[in-house]
Amino acid sequence: MVDTDALDEHEGAGTIIYVDPEKEAAVLRKFDKYLLPVSVVFLVLSTLDRNNLGNAVVFGLDTDLGLVGGEFGNINTLSSVCTILFEVPWVLAVRRFGANKALGASLATWSLCTLGTAFIQNYAQAIVVRMLLNACEAGLAQGFAYLFSTIYPREVAGKRIMTTNLSACISGAFGGLFAYAIQLMGNRNGLAAWRWLFIVEFCITVVIGGIAFIFLPSSAETAWFLNAEEKETMRLKRERDMIHRGDEKFDRKWIKIALTDPFVYLLGIAFFTSSVAINGFGVFLPTIIAGLGYASLRVNYMTIPVYVLGAISLVIQVYMSDKLRKRGAFIMGCCVPVAVGYLICVGTENAHAGYAGMFVLVLGLFPISTLAVTWIATNLSPDAKRAIGMPLAYSIANVSALVSSQLYPSQQGPRYVMGNAISAGLTVVAAFLYGACWLLLRRRNSKKAKLIAEGATTNGLEGDMSLDSMYIL
Repeated sequence: MVDTDALDEHEGAGTIIYVDPEKEAAVLRKFDKYLLPVSVVFLVLSTLDRNNLGNAVVFGLDTDLGLVGGEFGNINTLSSVCTILFEVPWVLAVRRFGANKALGASLATWSLCTLGTAFIQNYAQAIVVRMLLNACEAGLAQGFAYLFSTIYPREVAGKRIMTTNLSACISGAFGGLFAYAIQLMGNRNGLAAWRWLFIVEFCITVVIGGIAFIFLPSSAETAWFLNAEEKETMRLKRERDMIHRGDEKFDRKWIKIALTDPFVYLLGIAFFTSSVAINGFGVFLPTIIAGLGYASLRVNYMTIPVYVLGAISLVIQVYMSDKLRKRGAFIMGCCVPVAVGYLICVGTENAHAGYAGMFVLVLGLFPISTLAVTWIATNLSPDAKRAIGMPLAYSIANVSALVSSQLYPSQQGPRYVMGNAISAGLTVVAAFLYGACWLLLRRRNSKKAKLIAEGATTNGLEGDMSLDSMYIL
């Protein structure tokens, strides 16, 4: 076994720049105060706008648009293509133009697409508008994850990157309650309740998201809420961490290095297999509950306790992962309740048991994706490689949406045996693939440790592959 804690002492051994630990901690607390709430607001709003299409179906969108067969699934499938295609460009935009400009542009454009959803009249229009929406918000979660990885030490980055899935839990719980309130409102001024759902969401996104946008910094070193001394602290921190972060100027050589790193693809494929269950759950939870025999008015508020439990499990497991400096073991452990939850739905016709299965499932569902993103975001270096490799792995994972959006066609209700069985099976496969990621990184650490023990100062490689960086397992 490799003592990675001891090996961390070797990291940056040649660094002579000193940053006062107390000043650094104070600056990071300031980022927690100003930046984390902004990320939560942005991610809650984007997830709400994206996932409430499922809630809208529960009270009439599919009927009004004349959707038949698998057409609702096709809308989600084609929208997911845009997510896959635009994740890397958005993260590169955050690196090139700054978080405030790139993520602000994302906010403005996706909110307009949300408003456009309220006025679609047919299947074709629904496809176009939702594809545009996914394209506009494709890099939001990855953009924030990249930003966090440039600010926080990698040992504590998980608790910040966690805002992505914590936001999914909040929007899932709030989305059900919000959709339920709009549904009770009924038709107004000639517009169906589901259309008002997106109109009101647009208004909320513009107002609350617009206020949050004001607080977005351009970069860690130039954040407007830092005073001169704090900016200097962040500047020194960047110089100190240069061995891991690299130069500010983007060097194209890292494109090839990122594209040829097996870890990026192995984690991406593992993330793909586990994300089939994640995507299916997020989009189809209201439909699953309705299919299990509950009336449409109850569907929206019955999702709330499921998401609340998911949020609690997410916070506990990510906190422990950061504290213990372990990722792989937690991810593999989380695959167990996800598979069990789906198998409960496959194995019984009892509606109450199926609903209970959702509570088992969320014990592991949300931590998996948070820990997978944290794992790759904090292990790839420098920033240039991370800006390519991290969203690339996430794009591979999002191919799962092309699968999951087809797994729950209405004709297979109420139990959706095929969809739940496939989700369970792929989650088991994911556990083994994440284990392979762990073995790969452990092997790399062992080789570095051996060279260091032999007195070597270099292995001829750069970034995270060099002797100056040990992987967090």
